[in-house]
Amino acid sequence: MKSGKTELALVALAACVSLTACGGSTAEQTPAPAATTNGSTQSGKVSANTAGEAEIAAALRTAGVSNPERWAKEVVEYRPYAADDSDLTSLRENLAKYNPGQDTVHKIVSALKP
Repeated sequence: MKSGKTELALVALAACVSLTACGGSTAEQTPAPAATTNGSTQSGKVSANTAGEAEIAAALRTAGVSNPERWAKEVVEYRPYAADDSDLTSLRENLAKYNPGQDTVHKIVSALKP
């Protein structure tokens, strides 16, 4: 008859082998690339011009923007944005009307591309 410690060690070893065989080792897994949708790319930014309001809100939420749905609505309202304006200057100017604070504007723009 096996001791309790030996039995526990065998169970732990079996669990480790099982997890490794199933790809459960997070150290060896490669993260999947970001999904590409209508307005997003693998950079994680979504297009202020082509992404839907819900997609923009999700990107803003990920960027840590408070009340992302409200700001997504504003982003969509002021479309289109110049394709060559990577800093989204016109969006920044329009958002300034609402006095969101520099940090909020930075977070919003950091989640977007023209």
